[in-house]
Amino acid sequence: MDQMLTVSSSPHLHGGERTHNLMLDVLVALTPTLLLSSYLFGYRALLVAAVSVGSAVLFEYLYRKLMKKENTIADLSAAVTGLLLAFNLPVNIPLWIPVVGSFFAVVVVKQLFGGLGCNFVNPALAARVFLFSWSVHLTTFARPALDFTQYLGADAVTSATPLASLKAGALPSESLFSMLMGARGGCMGETAALLLLAGGLFLLIRGTITWQIPVSFLGTVAVLSLLFPAAGSPVEYMLYELLSGGLILGAFFMATDYVTSPVTGKGKLLFGLGCGLLTVFIRRFGGYPEGVSFSILIMNLLVWFIDKATLPRRFGKGGKRSV
Repeated sequence: MDQMLTVSSSPHLHGGERTHNLMLDVLVALTPTLLLSSYLFGYRALLVAAVSVGSAVLFEYLYRKLMKKENTIADLSAAVTGLLLAFNLPVNIPLWIPVVGSFFAVVVVKQLFGGLGCNFVNPALAARVFLFSWSVHLTTFARPALDFTQYLGADAVTSATPLASLKAGALPSESLFSMLMGARGGCMGETAALLLLAGGLFLLIRGTITWQIPVSFLGTVAVLSLLFPAAGSPVEYMLYELLSGGLILGAFFMATDYVTSPVTGKGKLLFGLGCGLLTVFIRRFGGYPEGVSFSILIMNLLVWFIDKATLPRRFGKGGKRSV
């Protein structure tokens, strides 16, 4: 008869990583993109980011204090959530929207389920989807200005995004170089593809994330776009799909979230594959031109099943996998 054991709550194995250090790496990786956004879109990019991060940290502090729980703002997870939320918003968004989004992300999605490690979907992405209750604000994008002073005395000028052009079956008017450097319309943290790639590479080198999810996510979108182009040459269409919207931001910084992604290598590959398939499907056939946020959230809900299917067999056991 098996001996009954009392097992404490996870984690059971402790490595050298700490939440604070991991979140600090993410903030460092995102800082160049934030600085470029402030150059492209003006001072308001920094203002939106400050409001979003400040609100997220404040709501986490107030909730933990109200519930008489240990304060966790020092782990920087709330700051990362706030910054990622800001990156998913247009720069000309009313400032009350990131406040509402931060409350939903931190209190509803994260803290009400037990805090960091207990949420089953990515808080920033869940908040972005919730904020589509005010869809007009979330789908009105500013045109980037290469001159920082252009927005100091004038309202932002709206423009169509490259994804809207691709949705309509045409290549964007922006060049691929402009797409890479961020000189195109979109959310404030989605346009700087080159710096997002650099930030993702930094996280890979640091070991903060692993390669499976970004590679399988981006690779799936690339292959499907190459095989089924909707405009232009297959290669050109594929490159525009990869550089448009929040694909790079999602693949490196949100789909790789430790809490809401699989724990096994095979599971991560399946997770990225699913995200890529859903992203292409939603972009091509959905009513909204972007599918990254929705695809990651849908796959978040399937992580338990992916982990169960890909966990290795317990040593000494045969047949079905043990969980």
